[in-house]
Amino acid sequence: MMQPAIFPHLESLPHSIKHAFVTGAGGFLGKVICRMLLDAGIKVTGFARGEYPELCDMGVVMRQGDIVNYDDVLSAMAGCDVVFHVASKAGVWGSRESYFKPNVTGCKNIIEACKSHSIDKLIYTSTPSVTFDGIDESGIDESAPYANHFLNHYGETKALAEAMVLEANSDELKTVALRPHLIWGPEDGHLVPRVIARAKAKKLKLVGSEDKLVDTIYVDNAAYAHLLAAVALAHSNSQCAGKPYYLSNDQPITMAEMLNKIIGCVGLPKVDKRVPASLAYVAGFLLETIYTLLNKTEEPVMTRFVAKQLSTAHYFDISAAKRDLKYSPVITIDEGIRRLKQSLE
Repeated sequence: MMQPAIFPHLESLPHSIKHAFVTGAGGFLGKVICRMLLDAGIKVTGFARGEYPELCDMGVVMRQGDIVNYDDVLSAMAGCDVVFHVASKAGVWGSRESYFKPNVTGCKNIIEACKSHSIDKLIYTSTPSVTFDGIDESGIDESAPYANHFLNHYGETKALAEAMVLEANSDELKTVALRPHLIWGPEDGHLVPRVIARAKAKKLKLVGSEDKLVDTIYVDNAAYAHLLAAVALAHSNSQCAGKPYYLSNDQPITMAEMLNKIIGCVGLPKVDKRVPASLAYVAGFLLETIYTLLNKTEEPVMTRFVAKQLSTAHYFDISAAKRDLKYSPVITIDEGIRRLKQSLE
């Protein structure tokens, strides 16, 4: 039986907000944010395109709609006093329009609806991909500029949206952007099942000859940081308003070690086979070209972005989040892996 973790600095949360609006409530991170808010005694309205009976059973008031439709967003947000904008189109493959509409137009709709309803706190879920230029990110902080050249539409559109959110910061609407890296944990529908599936098919390989350090974040820690941001924005002298923050478990780990921890949860042997980084990049370029020419919608097994992601370092200085948000990870990687393993049994 998993023991509930103790998340400090949330004592004032019920006094700071009464009714939260969570976009992407049915997603991996969104669901945990909803659960934590409900645990704190806060009313939660969730927004998603599909139906999520489990969230309704938890006590979330679910509103169906499309984030690209302003009227859907405006109607659903009525009565809320804080917004957690978690929804986005993720992944590494698709047309620019398929990313631009939900990630940029959708974000604009959220900002405008906040203003229309006089909602004064907006927490935006961004990504470290906004600064990723295809080279090592070793201990960088928020002073790093946005990438000059994006290797996919996801990073580009998230950067556009993040800039929009931070630009919207004012006395009337305080905003903050959070950049969690490689979120994982029980009920993860993306990273964990993909890694395990590829390992079972004996197709999981390491990219590059050198093991680079990467940051990850357990999902409860990522959700916790979002709630801390709401507390911080509620203060009249908030230090985080109008700023972005990297988030992680503050435990840089090699990609090989992290992958092996995940597949070890289901008793699979460690992965040790490697592919040269240059070969993976060329393969990604060729596959992208072929898939584009053939108008294929499914994601290639390798892309230039994935090749670079798997062969470069990605760990961050989270001193700013510790200082301004009072964030410190509560659940360690090892404890998270224990919980993940238990959920997969």
